[in-house]
This record gives sequence, structure tokens and C-alpha cells, in this order.
Amino acid sequence: MSGYTFAEKALARAAGLPAVRAGDIVDVTPDVILSHDNSAAIRRIFAEIGAPRVAYPDRVVITLDHAVPAPTTRHAQNHAEIRQWVEEQGIAHFFEAGRGVCHQVLGEEALILPGETVLGADSHTTHHGWLGAFGAGVGRTELAALWATGQLWLRVPEAARITLTGRLAPGVTAKDIGLRLLREIGADGALYRSLEFDGETLSALSLDERAVLPNLLAESGAKNVYLPPDQAVFDYLEPRRTRDYTPLYPDPDAPYVAHYQLDVSALPPQIALPHRPDHVVDLDEVLGQPVQQAFLGTCTNGRYEDLQAAAQIVRGRQVRCRLLVIPASAQVLRRAVQTGVLDTLLAAGAMIGTPGCGPCMGNHMGVPAPDEVTISTGNRNFRGRMGTPDAPIYLASPYVVAASALAGCIADPREYLS
Repeated sequence: MSGYTFAEKALARAAGLPAVRAGDIVDVTPDVILSHDNSAAIRRIFAEIGAPRVAYPDRVVITLDHAVPAPTTRHAQNHAEIRQWVEEQGIAHFFEAGRGVCHQVLGEEALILPGETVLGADSHTTHHGWLGAFGAGVGRTELAALWATGQLWLRVPEAARITLTGRLAPGVTAKDIGLRLLREIGADGALYRSLEFDGETLSALSLDERAVLPNLLAESGAKNVYLPPDQAVFDYLEPRRTRDYTPLYPDPDAPYVAHYQLDVSALPPQIALPHRPDHVVDLDEVLGQPVQQAFLGTCTNGRYEDLQAAAQIVRGRQVRCRLLVIPASAQVLRRAVQTGVLDTLLAAGAMIGTPGCGPCMGNHMGVPAPDEVTISTGNRNFRGRMGTPDAPIYLASPYVVAASALAGCIADPREYLS
């Protein structure tokens, strides 16, 4: 009998079973149940179910992040309903508008830990794999059922291994790794699979960079994306955690349905062309494409090191197109203020927005005009993603976005690094 994948071990733990295999249907009790502004709609489904109370209010996390500050009366009403409901139900972990994007906040607060399971009403809940957790997105009806019962049935996913070797060159980042993997795997190439990373490259990535990979690879259709936690993760969690945890690792002989390998040493900057996240090419194929807006932020690339990278590019220079910077959290914003990174960005002509999702959902704060081109550090560039159907979106790293803001067209950041 072969060993077990991470997904098999994590869902066995969450289901209270000694072992499970890919394909099994199990009832899991997640450690964290996550939602955001969509909690207002989930609350109405919850009422239709007829459940009087949330089963485990200490496990529920709600963050207002998708439309903050509220851009319309409807959004404001949603927020008001959520605040009232949180108070009524005694929800333990509620984060107000301005605290930041749910995925970033969850990690900063150490509410999810290695080996644990988080189910969230957001497709990028895979994000939490950077901590060695099982993170999966579910629908609103499923989330309402989780509020009501604390449990949900899941099919244990088959797993694929991704092995990274080598070290990144200057000006190339984890975002470029993620984009290249999307290029190789495809938008549906990992549908309902657990993508499980290994390889020497991982330990050389900072924690800020590690979070990019499980977040972006949600676009491959993956159910879960896992990075093995190491001492850097444990050290990060130690002053933040409020409970014990046991990290989980796949067995050396675990069964994988596919194996992807990437030597990152010679990887050039990558860019996703409109209108698919997996429509990825080497950056030099589109250099010179005019852009009207550059967006630095989102749960993919709105962390401190992303802002720092952009500041490194624009320092002492002026942008030639709109540069919108939205930190992923209030903590990121505060650190950027304290270190002078924010001042550098402002001096170059950047606009700064409230921590949250910003224009990634097309609600407000950076919606482009028709035919305006945006280059973004986000994870999606589907037609109309930022609120305007006829406004093309390119996806790239913070380095590339900052360089393109300076040039007014898609540019190679390595020309600005010295």
C-alpha cells in the first residue's frame, strides 16, 4: 500500500478518521469557516435553512473587504446587516472594513494553522496552503450549511506534485513562477485536484512570496494547494498562535496523478494576456503595449514586499500612467508608512486606496474606462473583471507593474534594477 498525500492526511484529520483515500466522500469539520461581504447573502440562505444559531461561532471568520469603504447604499446596507448578524450570533472573529483582504488577515491573525482545514466562500481560499493548511473554496449554500451544522461533505481530491528547483534571478518573483505554472497546467488542468509543492526553491522564497503560489493557482481549478511548512513558518506563527497544531506532510511514496517540474533559474518575467489567467507568455513578447492604469494590490500581491518591490523600481522617478496601490491589510499599510515605502510610492505619483480588494472585483476604486488597458498584480483578468467589459487586463508581478507605470507601456523591470 502506498503512502498518503497531504490532502488525504488533512481531510482524514478533519473528518476524525484514521485514514482516507482520494475519491472517498467524507464529512469534515473545518477549523475555520470563512466569508466576507457575501455574508449578507449567506445569512439569507441560513435563514431559509431554518437554523436558529451558528453551530460553532468561535470557528467563524468574517471580514469586510470586497467593497470598502462601501461604494453604494446597497453595499452599505449589506455591511450593516452583517454587523448586526455578527453581534446577534456572537461571532468570535469579525474584521471591519479597512482591516484588509480576508486571506491576508487570516494569516496575520494566525487563525488558521499548519495541518488544519479552512473552508471559505471565496475561490481563493486555497491561499492558506502557504501555511501548510488545507484551504478550499465552497459555495454560499455550502457555507450556510457550515454555519448551521459545522460540517460539510467533501470528496477527497486526487493530488498532483509540483517540484521547484533552482533560484530566481533578480527581477523575477513567485508571481512569475505561478504564471508559468498556469501556462503549463492550464485553467482547468488541475480541476478538483490538490496541488502539492516540494523542491529546494521553496525554502528560498520569503513568506510573502510563498502566499502567491497557492493563491494564484486557484486559477488552475485546484481544490487545494499546499506548501510544506518549515521553520520560517513556525517562527512566524509562534508569537501569534493561540492554540497548538501538528503540521502534516505527504509521504515519500504518496500517489500522484501528475508531476510538474520547473527549474526557476532561467525563468524570465511572465505576463498573462487578456482575457485568461493561463494565457501566459514571456514578458518580452508584449513589451511596448500601451497601458493607462497600473494596479498593485489584491490577495495575490498586496503584501509589504510587493509594495517594497514597486518602490524599488519607482524611487526617484515619476509614473506616466495611473498607478493605484491598495495594500492587502492595515498592517501592510502601517509598515509601508513606517519604512518610507509608502512615501516613495506617493512621491512617484501613486494613488493609495483603503486596504481591501479594491478594483479586483470591479466594484469601485480603479474601474477603467472602455478600451483602457490595466496591468495588474491580481489573479484574474476575465473580460469585465474590473468592472468594464471592454477594458483589457494583463497580469504580472509587482516589479513589472511598477516598471510599466513608469514607462506608460508594458516594460521590463530589469531595466530599472541596478
